[in-house]
Amino acid sequence: MTRFETHTLESAPEASRPILEATKRGMGRIPNLFGVFAEAPAILEAYTSVSKILETSTAFDATELQTVLLSASYVNECDYCMAAHSAIAGMQKVDPAVVQSLRDGTPLSDPKLEALRRFTQAVVEQRGFVKGDAIESFLAVGYTNRHVLEVILGVGFKTLSNYVNHIADTPLDRAFQPFAWEKPESAAAASATEV
Repeated sequence: MTRFETHTLESAPEASRPILEATKRGMGRIPNLFGVFAEAPAILEAYTSVSKILETSTAFDATELQTVLLSASYVNECDYCMAAHSAIAGMQKVDPAVVQSLRDGTPLSDPKLEALRRFTQAVVEQRGFVKGDAIESFLAVGYTNRHVLEVILGVGFKTLSNYVNHIADTPLDRAFQPFAWEKPESAAAASATEV
């Protein structure tokens, strides 16, 4: 496996340092994912820019946004992002029962959130070739075409981090370790039989 460095402010390429400095000021630390991203300043800039857009410019509230991000990370089996977004969801006061269901891959009790979870997973699993019925079911609970496109934005955002984490084997930050995640065995077994 290729070894990727988890950069610090001192070791990062010059073009990545302003973003890392701003992150450290804002968060008090630099997440390991950002340290890995720093190797390629373009991906660090893209990720942090899209993160701000998702948080400030989409029609999703915090619970809906974390549902999209955790659902995509679940399908992509990204243990780093599942842990990180479980922690972030807690900081954003997302209902712990919602977070646990997303971590377990089990249906959500709220029908609208469940439709969001299912649609997000369909986008990932079907690589965007989502059938009309799935879209209609999503729209039937009150979402709009805007939400369809913003789910795709969230999936694209998580694709960046999920794939980098797979390739770089990003070490889990101490702050995220209480939320360490492995795909439930029943879900992993179901995935294996579908192949």
